[in-house]
Amino acid sequence: MIYRFRVILDNDTEEDIFRDLEIRETDTMEDLHNIITQSFGFDGMEMASFYVSDDEWNQGEEISMFDMSEAGNEVKVMSTTIIKNIVHEASTRLIYVYDFLNMWTFFVELAEIVEEAQGLDYPNLMFVQGQVPDEAPEKQFEADTDDEGFNEFDDDVKFDDYEDLDFDENWN
Repeated sequence: MIYRFRVILDNDTEEDIFRDLEIRETDTMEDLHNIITQSFGFDGMEMASFYVSDDEWNQGEEISMFDMSEAGNEVKVMSTTIIKNIVHEASTRLIYVYDFLNMWTFFVELAEIVEEAQGLDYPNLMFVQGQVPDEAPEKQFEADTDDEGFNEFDDDVKFDDYEDLDFDENWN
């Protein structure tokens, strides 16, 4: 079967920037990574990860390019993870982050599953909408706090007089 995905760049511009693409359900997540980077004009040489997402686009389990996990803490890797084992009718959304320095973030959604068309090469870029900006859109991160007046540096501790800090002179 063929999976049709819509891949949308998370940006704050008025113009929608997305790509519609097709890929075999038996291809790897690395194959999906490759067609996404190519269709958006990236060289594909930067680190990237997919994250399984729920219906509200909450970030879940990571599928990374390389296994950089600690012993006993296994992580899924793109090159060995088959698309249909991650994405299916019950789990249709992924978040894709490319280039962790610039944080290009994409919403990847399974639009439909169709029969393979004879004579067509896969993966296949079906449709292109919008131009990718020169720089990644800036992300606005908000603190998860209800205290609007919170200031992490406002704790009434003054470091002008180190004598009052109760350190033992021979602490090491």
